[in-house]
Amino acid sequence: MTTGLIPGGQTPDPRPSTTRPPHQRRDLADQGSLHVDDRPRSSVITARAAANFEPVGRSVATARSFVRDTLQGWGFADIVDDAVVLTSELVTNAVVHAGTHADVLCLRSDDGVRIEVADRYPEREIPLQGSLATMGNPDREGGRGLQLCAAIAGRWGVDYTPTHKKVWFHLDLPDRPVGTRAAGPSLPADLLPLADSRVRVAVVQIDRTGAISAWNEDAEELFGYPADQVIGKPLTDLAAWPHTPGTSTGIVEALQLSRWEGSYGIRSSSGRVTPVYASHLRVRDTDGEPSTVCLLVRDHERAVLQTPLRVPASDPATGSDGQGADPFEVFIGSPAPDDLDGLLQRTVERARDMLDADSAFLLLATDDETELEVRASTGLPSARQRFARVPVEAGPGRYGSARMPAVHEDLSAVPGAVPLLNGTGMRSVVTVPLKVEGRLTGSLGVAAEAPNRYSNEEALRLQFAADRIALAVESARLGELERLRRGSLSFLVEASDLLAGTLDRDQTLALMAQMTVPTLATWCAVYTIADQASDPYLSYVLHEDEELIDGIKSLLSKIAPPDPVPTPGARVWAAPAEAAHDAALRSSMRSLGLTGGPTHQMSSGIGPTLATASAVGGETVVLPLVARNRVIGMLTLGKPTDEHFRQEILELAEDLSRRAALALDNARLYSERTAISQALQRSLLPPETPKIDGVEVEVIYRAAGEGNEVGGDFYDVFPISDGVYGFAIGDVCGTGPNAAAVTGLARHALRLLAREGLSGPAVLERLNSAILDEGARSRFLTLLYGEMRPQEDGSAELKVVCAGHPLPLRLRQDGTVEAAAEPQPLLGVLEDLELYEQTVTLDPGDVLLCVTDGVTERREGTRMLGDDGLADVLTTCTGLTAGAVAARIMRAVERFASDAPSDDMAILAMRVA
Repeated sequence: MTTGLIPGGQTPDPRPSTTRPPHQRRDLADQGSLHVDDRPRSSVITARAAANFEPVGRSVATARSFVRDTLQGWGFADIVDDAVVLTSELVTNAVVHAGTHADVLCLRSDDGVRIEVADRYPEREIPLQGSLATMGNPDREGGRGLQLCAAIAGRWGVDYTPTHKKVWFHLDLPDRPVGTRAAGPSLPADLLPLADSRVRVAVVQIDRTGAISAWNEDAEELFGYPADQVIGKPLTDLAAWPHTPGTSTGIVEALQLSRWEGSYGIRSSSGRVTPVYASHLRVRDTDGEPSTVCLLVRDHERAVLQTPLRVPASDPATGSDGQGADPFEVFIGSPAPDDLDGLLQRTVERARDMLDADSAFLLLATDDETELEVRASTGLPSARQRFARVPVEAGPGRYGSARMPAVHEDLSAVPGAVPLLNGTGMRSVVTVPLKVEGRLTGSLGVAAEAPNRYSNEEALRLQFAADRIALAVESARLGELERLRRGSLSFLVEASDLLAGTLDRDQTLALMAQMTVPTLATWCAVYTIADQASDPYLSYVLHEDEELIDGIKSLLSKIAPPDPVPTPGARVWAAPAEAAHDAALRSSMRSLGLTGGPTHQMSSGIGPTLATASAVGGETVVLPLVARNRVIGMLTLGKPTDEHFRQEILELAEDLSRRAALALDNARLYSERTAISQALQRSLLPPETPKIDGVEVEVIYRAAGEGNEVGGDFYDVFPISDGVYGFAIGDVCGTGPNAAAVTGLARHALRLLAREGLSGPAVLERLNSAILDEGARSRFLTLLYGEMRPQEDGSAELKVVCAGHPLPLRLRQDGTVEAAAEPQPLLGVLEDLELYEQTVTLDPGDVLLCVTDGVTERREGTRMLGDDGLADVLTTCTGLTAGAVAARIMRAVERFASDAPSDDMAILAMRVA
């Protein structure tokens, strides 16, 4: 079923202005209608409600409910039952007997209601002429609907077109005595409201300052104060007003309303509070001076003043079948939407239809009840207004009278009274609160473009409906809030884990954007600030549609970045939307040739420009990225055209921005320290390996630990003098920066001492002394040092000193492997150290392999590669180049165990060509 309501205007009755007998109608192929009413009559249609029903049996019951709800909403309870009976018969004929869709149209006029039922099978049951007697008899399956129309309706008829048949009937409103607004049935005396022997009605007039200006005799009798004692005093001195603690809502606000009814208390002269029921009316005198007339009776005599609720002739909680129905479903319809947004949208649509309004809106209160948030509307620019907030209590733009019903007869006379309607063209509006257990949970309002459309009676009807749905709305709101909180907590936990899992700056920026789009925003941009003297730099842009990223990036690069304000919270940034609007306007003008240039040159860029403008044309907010008391960037979130952010989303984004800022700053610090560390470490490595005639040299170095380029192991190959080269490979106790410091000392000392012409033992003895001079920072060191002299016969002479280091291995061309030196004491332990050097001659094709203990001590469980395992691998390297030997040794070490190496490793291979 689809329904719609169209505000009425000066629209003529769709019936022909003149009726003729059926036999004078035009032929069926043209158009005809059968009328039993031949009275010319013209009516003003003030409201329309339409619905379409599918050709299924359940549509009959749905049509009955639609007509009943519509007429009750219009206040035509007296004719509801007749209208429901006739509609039921006519819709049954259409959807059951004719088997077509049925269109039901309700038209409200000043003298009654006209209901039209149309089907789409006109060639069936078309009475072209004849009297009512030929339409059917009570025993026939069809035709009873027309008989009922003739018996019940004031006027009725049948209209035909080539594709539709429409049956309509008009029900006149019952005549009521002039001046009678509502009347109740005659009741037995014992059922009448209880009052004192004489009902006293206190008449109190309050001037514009809130002071009492008139006090009648009944007021003196009820409260004990003579007139001269209270005139001139504020009514607030006497009123005991029930109000919500912490708010300013009170009798002062009630006295400013045009009409108000309710209960409060008056302190009598005896000091006791007399509960009263009051009816306030705001008036002005001939000089234009406003005042409020208050009628007060004892609270138990409220029936004297209280406006009765508009109760239809039948119980509104009773369905058409006589069974009881939930009052909530009577208003909202059944089945009720199971989600909050659907429930709120259904509510505003029913409220609009009930009061024949042009628009309706519903706001929900925030947790602290200081603001109201727009959650649903109809007839208003909902995309622009959705999730907008207005304050409830103090300050400009206050949502007036949110805690009580209010009727504004003309908003043009009170601009800003309902901020939501500013600039919408609405003139008259009625608003009522949604309350649960006395707590404000929201506000429901309807508005019309014409002034003076609503009175206190409509406010009471709307309040009755609001009371029916308040509990259901609050329950759905709390459920949504709980789901949102759980989702937010889960989102922040996941975001924290992701941000903590990386120290890479670029990856952190990408994660920040990917976590916000599309969960929190449609697009996102991250600005970074290198230091306090630098301007913000656009570092990352992301949109849920990847094709728009370049356009947004180009647009943002052309406007000044947002100011790096450290104030926490989101602030609106209007520059992107304005720039997008201007760019789109310029593109559109160029496409139309308004700038004088050729249009074909710009046509290819119009689409992306307009798409970009739409993408960033909504609300844009900026959240500062503050870490360690410094603004390091800004997180910018945006919505497409006419969309706003919910406050809960902004609060979640603020929490995310704090975590993201710390992660981004940690990544920055890590990057800076890594760069410093790598620069220092690179200074400890040899610049490059020298080329030695007739000798191949290959080095492989692996430092243990992430981010380390230099550890406790080191190597060096350097020229000492003409035809003499020094080589060294060593291992400082431990790994990391402390071991690397001794590594730098050893490498630079070796080069310096060797070039002084000292022998190998003398070089190591002096290095030993330098290490011991480091004191507490000293570490013992194993070192293999040697000098190489290539010979004219193609061999190479080596003088080697092995101070506590794994012995070098010599691979001969026949595949035999042997140690090339003897072990001697390590460095950094003994002060008096006596070392000696050994001479080794490498023949052409021989290989000298030097490694650190990270290679030989490679472990897999209880197994260790060891010296023997290394020798076995080396025997398979016969005939390989120095580079191939080093690579095969490293592969063997890596395959020996599955775990990552826990110690530094260095491999030095030298082969005589």
